Amino acid sequence: MRALGLLFLGLMLATPAFAQKDGLVVDLPGDVATMDPHLQWDTDSYTVYRNIFDNLVTRDATGKIAPQVATAWRYADDRTIVFDLRTDITFHDGSRLTPEDVVFSVQRIINPAFRSPQLSQFDQIVSAEVTGPAQVTLHTKTPYPALMAQLVKLSIVPKAVVEKLGDQRFNQEVVGSGPFRLRAWQRGVQTVLDANDAYWRGKPAFRSVTFRAVPDASTRIADLRTGRADITRGLSPDDAEALKSERALQLLTVPTERIAYMFVNAQAGPTKDKRVRQAIAMAVDRDTIITALQQGYAKPVNIVLTPANFGYVPDVKGWPHDPAKARALIKEAGAEGATLQFLTSPAYDRRLNEAVQQMLGEVGLKVDIVTMDQPTYLRRRQGTPEEAGSLSQGRWSCACQDADGVIFPLFRSGSIWSKFANPAFDAEVDAARTILDPGKRLEHYRRAFEILRDEVPGIGLFQDVAIYAARRELKWAPTANEAFFVMDMKWQP
Repeated sequence: MRALGLLFLGLMLATPAFAQKDGLVVDLPGDVATMDPHLQWDTDSYTVYRNIFDNLVTRDATGKIAPQVATAWRYADDRTIVFDLRTDITFHDGSRLTPEDVVFSVQRIINPAFRSPQLSQFDQIVSAEVTGPAQVTLHTKTPYPALMAQLVKLSIVPKAVVEKLGDQRFNQEVVGSGPFRLRAWQRGVQTVLDANDAYWRGKPAFRSVTFRAVPDASTRIADLRTGRADITRGLSPDDAEALKSERALQLLTVPTERIAYMFVNAQAGPTKDKRVRQAIAMAVDRDTIITALQQGYAKPVNIVLTPANFGYVPDVKGWPHDPAKARALIKEAGAEGATLQFLTSPAYDRRLNEAVQQMLGEVGLKVDIVTMDQPTYLRRRQGTPEEAGSLSQGRWSCACQDADGVIFPLFRSGSIWSKFANPAFDAEVDAARTILDPGKRLEHYRRAFEILRDEVPGIGLFQDVAIYAARRELKWAPTANEAFFVMDMKWQP
């Protein structure tokens, strides 16, 4: 009996518990706002649905644009690009992915009536057509230098399924061609995906993936420590520092193209007055935010863009921290004691919100922090100027590494995100997206950022560093574009 017991114990020690797990559990800060990849563009939604769909093109581990549904591409002229497509991809319902599906996906997202929040990132495309049995051709309004960078985000949906179900039902019952298929979506609770064994790149390492909405960071950390979760994202620098000594866990960090910024509503409320917006820019102490709150997990910027993006111009100066001048401007504007509504959700750092609240309070403004779930926050933020609040904290990534995907949707008049209208700014960003010459594009962006500095519809805070924590046994390397591809993850001894 004693020998049998020792043998049993030896077998237990030789077989780590993680090797028996065939599922992955991911704790996210917020709930999925949509499963339809042509609708919302927020990190929690993208983290989930990007594993359900294949995109026209993707990025490799080095950040280089790489084939996915498209195997190759070439410009016929400066407004026409031809894509050759794979012929061995099937959707989760067994139907083959065809050029017609690619054309449908393009036409759907550029249709203004569809009202995609991503429209401004694709609206230079005027048409798509099938030009061969495995070929699609896109036409743009003008030469569009950021086209391939934007197409990294274009997920391909099945035309027949969307037309049969309709947009609303498709969002509930999505069908893609990616490595995982949707099993269940319990709003506010969790989303469960099952492996697609017929995936053209091979079988995923996990039989299932469960994405849980866990807004409280301390709960997400506790889940990791107890093994209830295998990986989480959206941790604060304080959380990261506290986890450094955890032997069972690992920190995975990477500087990203994501810009941490303050949205300032230029079209409604007290911040409609430019003097108030400029005062806010001088009241916010970015150095203190980076030092005290980010603990080195950030890099300062003067503009609403990071050095990881084309269009970054370091010579545009930021506003100096000058509380005395800020108070004088507030008084001049007659805004002393004015209340600013600060919209937020659990996806954003509460401490940063409170730091801004205190900084603005010290110059004579009252800040009312209003917290809501992420889908509600996004609806408000994308709504009318009157719905969007005076302020909000943002972490913007276009996954395109180009200024066109950042300041165009955030500040160009007519964008669902913009609460700012300036014809001179519009002219600069419009010109920058129609010129192939990089040097000329940079000059347009320099002038655009000078306008943003003066008008202050937003304030660049820092280049964000993505912070993930995971069980020690999980092998995965995060990338600058924050693509959370479970297909690239596996257990390691």
